[in-house]
Amino acid sequence: MANIDLKNLNVEDIKNQILKFADKKTLIRIGIGLGGIIFFLIIYYAVINPIVEKKKTQLNEMNKKKQEISKNLQDIKSMKAKIKKLRPQYENYSSLFHTRAEVEGLYQTLSEFAAQNGLVITRIEKKKIKEVGKSDVLKKKGKKKKKKKKKTQSKNAASIAYYKIPVEFEIDGSFIGYIKFKRALSLSNKMLNFDKESISVVKGNTTGAIKVKGTLTIVGLPDEFF
Repeated sequence: MANIDLKNLNVEDIKNQILKFADKKTLIRIGIGLGGIIFFLIIYYAVINPIVEKKKTQLNEMNKKKQEISKNLQDIKSMKAKIKKLRPQYENYSSLFHTRAEVEGLYQTLSEFAAQNGLVITRIEKKKIKEVGKSDVLKKKGKKKKKKKKKTQSKNAASIAYYKIPVEFEIDGSFIGYIKFKRALSLSNKMLNFDKESISVVKGNTTGAIKVKGTLTIVGLPDEFF
């Protein structure tokens, strides 16, 4: 076998060496093999590889979304636990507010308290309901209130913390009876405030009868009766 000088070897020499030791059929087979390899590489990088990369990207996005869903489910679970813990406290506080039925039956309730203490309600009138926004409730005490612009529309229901219902009243009776009447209302476990009241003695009456005029405010939750 002849020695081959690798240092001075070129493409033409390689070609000649191959032609020297291989017949035509062998060359065709080699050509077909190389062509198949080249064709496969073209198909792989032009068609298969982009599809594979796309699938990888989709899989990564899917895994990312699964992680986000898992985190959201965990947050929801944590929030439910907090709500469950706060529910008894909420129910305890919400019981202080008046329901729709209690507001509708206000006259009867006050009349019953009055009658129990020897009083007579001669006038009772519910005035315009006032909305109290959540932002107003959250304001810090002592902070100066900015002058509010006149509102042309009601607040959004979701932004309302509660409603204040002013009630004007007039009561006849004794002073002691009126004091007992107010005490009975304070023990009813409902949010109720006497905003103003004026007490005058009935002239010419020797029993010490008085006449009371005033305004009290009751409070109701928006999701309960509005």
